[in-house]
Amino acid sequence: MHDFNKFPELTNSQMDFYYFESPHKQIFENFTAKVVKVTDGDTIKVRWAERDFDFPVRFMNIAAPELKEKGGEESKSWLEEKILGEEVDIMINPKLRVEKWGRLLGYVNFLGMDVGEESIVFGHSKPWSQRNEGKLINLKELETWL
Repeated sequence: MHDFNKFPELTNSQMDFYYFESPHKQIFENFTAKVVKVTDGDTIKVRWAERDFDFPVRFMNIAAPELKEKGGEESKSWLEEKILGEEVDIMINPKLRVEKWGRLLGYVNFLGMDVGEESIVFGHSKPWSQRNEGKLINLKELETWL
């Protein structure tokens, strides 16, 4: 039995088994929602008219430092200032829509700009490809070793 309270999003492989049991709409298309919480530098909680509960969205293709890591609190604060309380567009890739912790994955756009890309440009996150065993690669430290 699937726990829809803890994991509201079904992975694509779970769809065959649990789709008709889902008490809420599964998301396969882009949508607009209000940001009601910033969890950290790459995860937000949104409110959407099609659901009666708030749910997390993990930014696609970026990795922000964890809150306990250097820059983690700053990354979260930057994101709060940018989009907390705002309407954002969430762009979904139907083939890769849920990550391993059950959060919906998506690109987050605000006023026509990709917020994840902005986060990278302003130094609050790195591209996902620069993540190494759960830790971000610090490019400045890497340069000292080369």
